[in-house]
Amino acid sequence: MSAYVLHLVSDSTGETLSVAANAALSQFEDPKVKRRMHVFVRSPKDVERVLEDVEKHPGAVVYTLLDQSLCARLEEGCRKLGAPTVPLLKPLFALLEQALGPARRLRPGKQYETDRSYFDRVAAIEYAMSHDDGAVGDRLRRADVILLGVSRTSKTPTCLYLAVRGVKAANVPLVPGRPLPPELEQAIAEGVPAIGLTASPNRLAQIRGQRLRAIGGEGGDGYADPERIREEVSQALLTFQRLGVPVIDVTRRSIEETAASIMAELRARGRAE
Repeated sequence: MSAYVLHLVSDSTGETLSVAANAALSQFEDPKVKRRMHVFVRSPKDVERVLEDVEKHPGAVVYTLLDQSLCARLEEGCRKLGAPTVPLLKPLFALLEQALGPARRLRPGKQYETDRSYFDRVAAIEYAMSHDDGAVGDRLRRADVILLGVSRTSKTPTCLYLAVRGVKAANVPLVPGRPLPPELEQAIAEGVPAIGLTASPNRLAQIRGQRLRAIGGEGGDGYADPERIREEVSQALLTFQRLGVPVIDVTRRSIEETAASIMAELRARGRAE
């Protein structure tokens, strides 16, 4: 069976389409789909190039174009080619315009403008990169959230994922035999949200073993030893309980799902929108 061709047509970066396509395709078992991205489609000439590609590589067309004349041109061209089309944002725009009135202006890529939220995201990314694996001192008190956990509980990638969304996330590792920084409890006492990340010992042993093999390590310190890991996880849970922080089990969660749970916790505390 040949791959099903999915043309993704955007007047901006195509990120919205990519996310939507990923979400839909993830529900299928090993989908045989070939994606063809068409970005910054903002003129009739651009649309013609898309249609030429659709003719060469027949398939469905999913698009996010704001210019209605370009939408009409694309729809008409696809109709002639027998290519099904999906205007991804059209139903949402229609719903919102019923409630809010017509949009004042439609500008491609407006979500990427360098407004305050853009600079907040840049600052959050810089914060996450600068304070990975153990932010201390006043830096912890400047965090939007503090993530705690033993090694390989996805603290770093989760911090970076949150940073892209403008959240300053600090990462404090729980290391056997190493006391927690005193600034941690001070930051928590001052209201900085802290969240513990945990995972099953078996999963951690598997991940740590893979990590050791990747770097050519021997693991003589028991880093990937299941018994030691069980003790680490047990002690971490006791620490979370003592600090009174909520816990997220990341064993079967993707980074995105972990970040979504963290954002839900922050919203519940009035610390995020």
